[in-house]
Parts: sequence; structure tokens; C-alpha cells
Amino acid sequence: MNKTVRSTFVAFFSATLMLFGAMAQAQTTKEEFLGKWENSKKFTLDVLAKMPDSGMDYKTDPGAMSFKEQIHHIGAAIVGISQGFLKGGAATPSLDVATADRAALAAFVAQAYDYGAASVKALNEADAAEKIEVFGNTVSRRQVEALLIDHSTHHRGSAIAYLRANGVEPPAFVGF
Repeated sequence: MNKTVRSTFVAFFSATLMLFGAMAQAQTTKEEFLGKWENSKKFTLDVLAKMPDSGMDYKTDPGAMSFKEQIHHIGAAIVGISQGFLKGGAATPSLDVATADRAALAAFVAQAYDYGAASVKALNEADAAEKIEVFGNTVSRRQVEALLIDHSTHHRGSAIAYLRANGVEPPAFVGF
């Protein structure tokens, strides 16, 4: 009997340690997030710089966003999500994508990433952990930060496919 209780305790304790260990590894610190965020900004701007002017309006399908719209959408989403869910400030960067040239688009994207970074930096730990309603889900603001990275990666990946479809070698991946 004593051996059974001891084995059960060891199994329970081991499972608990593994669970908390996995949870700790799944999260990043604010500094780690911001480092990854800066890399995402650089990679996005590198992708934009690679597309020749002749490919800025390229679409894979008539119903798809153009290359230029994909890049703009990354910045616009960062601004909208940061302001709406990460307590971002009232002064937001904006751009009319229809009339924007490459330089204006690059400046907007850089400003959008900087706005997102400032929003994340301004959150204290309680704000980051607070559960809020986002697109019909109850999540923490920290999860919204992860959404920003995932969303940027998704649309940048589409933009990279547009580069390849135009015979352009994309920039090297920036991971850390």
C-alpha cells in the first residue's frame, strides 16, 4: 500500500513538473518577444525591398490581395490590433495604399511595427495577463501579441510566394 501511494505521488509530481515546464517554455519574456518583433519588422521590409516595381500590383488571383496590399495589410493589422486590444495610443500611423509608392509603404510598415512595439512595451504584467474578448474568443493580451506575430508571418509568407512567382529570390529567413 505504501509503495502504491509513493508511486502515485511520484507520477503526479512528475506530471505536474512536466506540465509547468512545458508552459514555461511556451511563453517568452517581453524582451524576447520584442527581439523577435524587431526581426519580423526587418524581414518584412527586406521582402518589400526585393519586389521590383513591376510586381507591386501582382496578384496570384483576381480576388487576392496584391503584393503591395499584402504588405500594407501587415502594417494596418498591427496598428488596428495594437490599438484595439493592446491599449495602443491614439496617434496611429496610416497610409492610403492605393496611392502609396514603395518608400511610403516601407515607412508605414516600419512605423506600424514601432507602434506595435510601443504598445507591447507599455503593457505591465497585469495588463498582459488580462483576459479580454478578441474576435469572439477570450484570450490574454499576451496571446494577442502572439497573434500579431502569427498574422505578420502569414501575410509575409504570401508576399514571399508572390516574389517567387515573379522569379525573385526572397531574402534569407530571419529567425532570431
